[in-house]
Amino acid sequence: MRDLKYLVAYILPFTTALGLYWQGGWAWASVILIFGILPVLEIWTPSSTQNIPPLEEENRSKRWFFNILLYLNAPLLFIIVAVFLMQITAGSLSLSESIGLTLSVGLVVGTCGINVAHELGHRQNRYEQLLSKILLLPALYMHFFIEHNRGHHKHVATPLDPATAKKGEIVYVFWFRSVIGSYRSAWKLEAERLQKDNISFWSIQNEMIQFTFFQVCYLLAIVLLFNLNAFIGAVAVAIVGFLLLETVNYLEHYGLQRKQLASGRYEPVQPEHSWNSNHELGRIFLYELTRHSDHHFKATRKYQVLRHLDESPQLPYGYPTSLLMSLVPPLWFYVMHRQLPQTK
Repeated sequence: MRDLKYLVAYILPFTTALGLYWQGGWAWASVILIFGILPVLEIWTPSSTQNIPPLEEENRSKRWFFNILLYLNAPLLFIIVAVFLMQITAGSLSLSESIGLTLSVGLVVGTCGINVAHELGHRQNRYEQLLSKILLLPALYMHFFIEHNRGHHKHVATPLDPATAKKGEIVYVFWFRSVIGSYRSAWKLEAERLQKDNISFWSIQNEMIQFTFFQVCYLLAIVLLFNLNAFIGAVAVAIVGFLLLETVNYLEHYGLQRKQLASGRYEPVQPEHSWNSNHELGRIFLYELTRHSDHHFKATRKYQVLRHLDESPQLPYGYPTSLLMSLVPPLWFYVMHRQLPQTK
């Protein structure tokens, strides 16, 4: 029964669906949930350092229940985006409803889309990797599959990683650096892979070319099936979705750096190179993404068995509160710079 707690993650797509159906003030339901209700609830809900007993890990890792929870996000994501685009096309939404629903659907794109794609992208079988790429499509962020797995995990907490925020860097500046840098890095990584395999850069086997083609087709299909306003709406929710991701990136490694060795290489990735959060609500809503230190320590470990590690630096608040705090740079610096010396 304890595993049913992960059903709570479906509250976000549920509130967004209510907003699409009832509109009016409900259009803002998901925004209020993520940036209002959850941060307040986090203050009163527990934070747990308890880990799954080692003897249970293998059995728990193989349970299909945890996979199904992830897979169900795919139909939810595309149905919500499709209904949103139909409403935009109908032109019946007020300005307030349009903004609220754009933000709400964008949050779904970032959580049910990118976050679940992140988990599945680390799996070893092709089916789950394919589903990961499909989930990234509404965010127009398919290159994340390449850059995150082959770039970020290799270069995290070094100057070579565009998704690692520097101490004193404002989140709004980080957005531009990470978005642009990660996209350029994905092209470079794919070019290097093709060159190593003696395959032409312009080959159909270039995944970045494939991703560009699929994303252009996705947007063209929206224009043809709906209208130009729907195209603008699709781009808008994609931007909200990937900026949510980048804000999470910002707080996950803020100010943390691996030491450069005499050889010029950087020390191996350790738990102390990622901020961890054991706050239960954030953990459940994001499928344990907040136990990020263990994820980077062993990227193939599935979300349901991620561990608390004593040596990992701990965020003073959960992800929902930390996300809000990061948007106010003076407050973020005031809180986090007091934590950083403890991690050096």
